[in-house]
Amino acid sequence: MEIAALQFLVAESEPVQRELLAGLLRSAGARHIHVAPDGHAALRMLQGTAAGIDTQANKTQGIDTHAIDIVVLDLSLAGMDGLELIRRLAEGGCRAGLIVVGAQSGDILFSVETMALAYGVDLLGAVARPISAHRLEALVANYTRPADLAAPTVAPSFTFGEVGKGLQAREFDPFFQPKIELETGQVKGLEMFARWRHPQHGVLGPAAFMPALEEAGRIDFLDWSMIEKSVAACRTLHDQGIPISCSVNVDPGTLSHPHFIGQIGACLERHRILPGYLTFEITESSVLQTDPHFLERLLRLRMLGFGLAIDDYGTGRSNLQLLASIPFSELKIDRSFVDGASRKRAIGTVLKSCLGLARSLDRMSCAVGVETKQDWDFLQGLGCTYAQGYYIASPMPVDEVPKWLVEWRQFF
Repeated sequence: MEIAALQFLVAESEPVQRELLAGLLRSAGARHIHVAPDGHAALRMLQGTAAGIDTQANKTQGIDTHAIDIVVLDLSLAGMDGLELIRRLAEGGCRAGLIVVGAQSGDILFSVETMALAYGVDLLGAVARPISAHRLEALVANYTRPADLAAPTVAPSFTFGEVGKGLQAREFDPFFQPKIELETGQVKGLEMFARWRHPQHGVLGPAAFMPALEEAGRIDFLDWSMIEKSVAACRTLHDQGIPISCSVNVDPGTLSHPHFIGQIGACLERHRILPGYLTFEITESSVLQTDPHFLERLLRLRMLGFGLAIDDYGTGRSNLQLLASIPFSELKIDRSFVDGASRKRAIGTVLKSCLGLARSLDRMSCAVGVETKQDWDFLQGLGCTYAQGYYIASPMPVDEVPKWLVEWRQFF
């Protein structure tokens, strides 16, 4: 979005610094710049614009009831300092982008970024004084105006019996999202996502059926249905000259069943698929255990040639020594450390650490949730192995994969 169309609020107590920041914005092309001399005034103005209220402060400032897009705030604001203002804005659901300016050291500003992101605000960056016009413009360029909030839709909920009937009727199908090698652009695999083709409600995602399965302790019903159909889909693609591998999410309870290895071997034999074409994805939290029986099961799978990926990495507070003992072949980095990493230093630092861990353990890395070309380019620069996300493709039925592959090869 053009900077001239954006509404800015400069929250700065020192008049000289306030005018300096406003001047930098004007020189960059900003036309709508409003100021607040302290944290309380900034909060009142933001609360008024967010609600579309013509407060006296807003009338005095000449602010339209269109919400402020970007707030440039100083950490040492009078009355209510920058830290409290960030917290209050987060509590109020403020959707403005925040640029934090301070005279503090780099490590303090980094911690401020981490705190702001933890609160859930749209932090565009934190920068030390003196701030240059180039740096300020770069932070403003990180902003994307949020879409208008749509009326929330209430997802249907189902009992375990209803989900079970859907499984028996074979209404559940695997959808597949491509995994791309960043260095070459080649398609290296497909991750399976379970979808319910409900006769009344259309295609439903896991939020509609997983709670019932988890409550009943029978996720294995879904797991085995999706494993069978995913391996069959893999065979279909191989028969079309597309020798691609598939990844399937598996609950640790399913994996721990005494007959799991025998059953999966029979499944692959039925569909004439080699173990190397199938990877099991297990969440980070589920592998963080010291049970030797579970570790033995993982080792057997790896020795048989199956892939093993740790999913949602970064969310489970891993014991690194324990993680290093798991015979995984791929580390899948959670989307919360991918989306926005190119423009948010705190997230980017965590992402770099995850990639460094994968390299140090000689494992492949896969970034999940790649939404923009900026994310893609950033990951390429960091040496990430694979990427998947909506920038590449949405999950799709297996019969749509061949056409998508042709289009991707033409695009890349």
